[in-house]
Amino acid sequence: MRPKIYLFGDSITEESFDIGGWGASLANHFARTVDVVLRGYSGYNTRWALKVLDRIFPEKPDDDDSESEPIAVTVFFGANDACLQDRCSGFQHVPLHEYKHNLHSIVSFFKKRWPDTHVLLITPPPIDEDARLRFPYVENKQGLPERTNEAAGHYARACTDIAGECGVPVIDLWTKMQHCPEWKKEYLSDGLHLSQSGNQLVFQEVIRKLRDEGLSVEALPVDLPLISDIDPNDPMKVFQ
Repeated sequence: MRPKIYLFGDSITEESFDIGGWGASLANHFARTVDVVLRGYSGYNTRWALKVLDRIFPEKPDDDDSESEPIAVTVFFGANDACLQDRCSGFQHVPLHEYKHNLHSIVSFFKKRWPDTHVLLITPPPIDEDARLRFPYVENKQGLPERTNEAAGHYARACTDIAGECGVPVIDLWTKMQHCPEWKKEYLSDGLHLSQSGNQLVFQEVIRKLRDEGLSVEALPVDLPLISDIDPNDPMKVFQ
């Protein structure tokens, strides 16, 4: 069977199969070699993600060899954990120490269930606070952004710390995006979610990290003969 890459995260992952999204670009990039499987849950934080891991990725019976373990999983949480506790989206907030514990537990879950699977962490993106006021998700009576870039930075650094502790690769999206002077307009659509340019940045970074782990299109076999391998004079030969 064709191997799989799971994309596990919040709305930035759920929306990644939109037109121009980073998940859709991955699926196109790995066509004929890998099935890219979406497991994105809008609004979720690591506390909720940890609660539903077994439901999303159920353990197979020992005698079930119908499907092999995925070759990679991206884990992209933190944007909702970093909501400020005293603001309008405070119900999504997860304290920083718990976020680190939860993220560590999520990585450990995958490593225990699928020892050979590559786990790739992605930090939350930076936040354009002015844009968050223009695009509120819930009623905002305070008139204050429910997230700040400073808080997102703390969670991004925590994510990179956990990657180091767990020995897995990480994309520091918070830092990477801010290398661009116009990052707010270039990479974000509403101060949090990704524009098409932001999606392409994530796509390119994921491809680069997977390649570093030996997972490239060139290194993966196609699941059936390519048209270039079929002899026009004897088309059925290649299928024998």
